Amino acid sequence: MAGGRVRIIAGRWRGRRLVVENDPDVRPTPDRVRETLFNWLAPELPGTRCLDLFAGSGALGFEAISRGAEHAVLIDRNRAVGTRLRAECERLEAARAVTVIEADALEWLARPATFPPFDIAFVDPPHRLEVHAEVAASLADHGWLAPGAQVWFELVRRREPPDLPAGWTLLRSGRAGDVRYYLASCAEADSAADKDP
Repeated sequence: MAGGRVRIIAGRWRGRRLVVENDPDVRPTPDRVRETLFNWLAPELPGTRCLDLFAGSGALGFEAISRGAEHAVLIDRNRAVGTRLRAECERLEAARAVTVIEADALEWLARPATFPPFDIAFVDPPHRLEVHAEVAASLADHGWLAPGAQVWFELVRRREPPDLPAGWTLLRSGRAGDVRYYLASCAEADSAADKDP
């Protein structure tokens, strides 16, 4: 889908529609797939901090806030997308809950973390990009994620699932149309009982 609108499925903004930029790289996650994702996340979502990389329409980040997440950071390199996402924040009165940053996601992740660790990250780059494994490695290596954080990957069906960093676990997977999706959990912090005396 390029251009048009995408609806928020549930929560306080249920039924509200987000404008979608007329750009082939902006490809909102379909309603059916988002419903599956947020059903999976429902027990852990309230009060979480979320990172929406390659945000595009912002549907994942705004849906998370609508359903009870505490804060979402939306990253997109496209200036027009950034302008529109900030306009959506103002329209939804979400300025305190949503931060929009115009930046290349890979470059942004390659530096040490500048936000408190995230509990959930959404990785849904344009289909032409095969960067899922690189993004996962940067999330793991630079302190962006809280222990046990969950990471969502969405990619075209013909591609293999991304290689996960050491200690990560694949929790769930599915497919719909030409899309495959995966939910992984990053390594938990070592407990004191696991450490050598």
